[in-house]
Amino acid sequence: MDANSRTARWEEHVELPLALASLLYLAAYAVHVLVPGMSAGWHTVCLTVLFTMWAAFGVDYAVRWRLSGRRLGFVRTHWLDTLVLFLPLLRPLRIVKVYESMERRRGTPRLSLHARVAAYAGLATLLLGFSGALAVYQQERYAPGASIRTFGDSLWWTCSTLATVGYGDVVPVTEKGRIIAVGMMACGLALLGAVTGSFSSWLVQVFALESDKQEGPPGK
Repeated sequence: MDANSRTARWEEHVELPLALASLLYLAAYAVHVLVPGMSAGWHTVCLTVLFTMWAAFGVDYAVRWRLSGRRLGFVRTHWLDTLVLFLPLLRPLRIVKVYESMERRRGTPRLSLHARVAAYAGLATLLLGFSGALAVYQQERYAPGASIRTFGDSLWWTCSTLATVGYGDVVPVTEKGRIIAVGMMACGLALLGAVTGSFSSWLVQVFALESDKQEGPPGK
């Protein structure tokens, strides 16, 4: 069995468990950020879940790196996986990959390519937006002169940022908060481009089909 087959077999076995672990990581992080004044016991539970799930992600990365047999070549070609290893809040985006994999197992996907792109982008936006709102809120809520004081403020800022609107009524003031903001802006542009590009392609195909119908078959 070659390296690609071994890697594919490993990913098939761990894909769903790791996706669930990603959601558990996000849930533990949300509780850690949003529940003020929790007891020391619950605080320890949250941290234990966070570090355990992160360790599982690290083991998965190490196994896939080992199975690939490519060493540094694996890091270069899987740069997004490497980034997610150090920024585990992005890990829930793996749910998109799980959904796509389940569609492939059914044979013919139930949705067209353009509808799948829109669905993936929508799901990714929800997960990314919630993760980003949590991260910004954690950095900003106690900062001097901060305008993001509540999680509601953070969600509003996240929505306007991902939509590339940027009202400017609430903005990050900390260095880490602004770094997160740059990433959110880049992701917002990428997701918006994916949806509009897919929609435009669908419109072109529809107009082409309508044009062919109006022209009729050749020779008439």
